[in-house]
This record gives sequence, C-alpha cells and structure tokens, in this order.
Amino acid sequence: MRRADREIQEVSLIEEIIYKADVCRVAFADENVPYIVTMNFGYTPNQEQKLYFHCANVGRKLDMIKKNNYVCFEMDTDHAVYGGEKGCDWGMKFSSVVGYGNISIVTEREAKIQGLNCLMAHYGGEKNYSYDENVLLRTTVLCLEIKEMTGKRK
Repeated sequence: MRRADREIQEVSLIEEIIYKADVCRVAFADENVPYIVTMNFGYTPNQEQKLYFHCANVGRKLDMIKKNNYVCFEMDTDHAVYGGEKGCDWGMKFSSVVGYGNISIVTEREAKIQGLNCLMAHYGGEKNYSYDENVLLRTTVLCLEIKEMTGKRK
C-alpha cells in the first residue's frame, strides 16, 4: 500500500469494517475482460476466513468462475465528504477492505445452508433460519476463501 499511514493491519479492525459493510463488490476476470458485481454477503472470521454470497443458478459470474475462480473483493464504510477553500482541498473520509481469494460454488445441501445462515446472520443476526426446499434448489451459494486482505482508513 502506497500510503502506509492509512493502512489497517490489525485483523480485528479490518473485521469491524467488514461487519459494518452492507455490500461487497466482487471482481471477476475472464482473460482480459473484468466484471464487477455488488453482492450481499456473510463473513466467517475463523482460521480460514471466508465470504459467502448467493445468486441465481445461471449467469455471467458463474460462467466466469468456471474459467477463473481467482477474484478480488472490496467493501467500504464510514463515508464523509469534507471541503476546503480550494477544489483540491476536498476529499472523503472512509474505511475500506480489499482482498483476494478463490471463489467456488457450494454444492452440498448442508454447506449451502451454512453459507445462507452466514449471510442471514450478517443482516438479521444469529437466529435459526429455515429455507424452503424450492428456494434452495434455485439458489447458488458461493464461498470465497480469502487468501489476503488489507484495510485502509482515511
């Protein structure tokens, strides 16, 4: 990171940003073509840090995952524009997380439910959620195994 004074290295502070974020942007690549999607997510802070997402059973992102499952993700919070006397004195305060990892399609029923529960916990808190079998059949759950991530705060 170019601006070391803005870098966040402590995992607990990075996780604070993740828990506050309401969406995660995932960037896919197919050869020389980028594709970025804003998605709802859930995060597991275990030894193997993971992000979970859900989507339809067909679509561009699934096609791209089959060709290249290495992705980049980004989320940001705490936005506040500040002004100054001159145009270049203006800026924005923020907190962000950027990371990389491998994303895969979750195929086992119980693992899908675990991923969906992780998503639901992020937005609705820890509860016992139930899922209609038809919804499970038409929902794809994705798991991103985080290989590296950094935080930044201005």
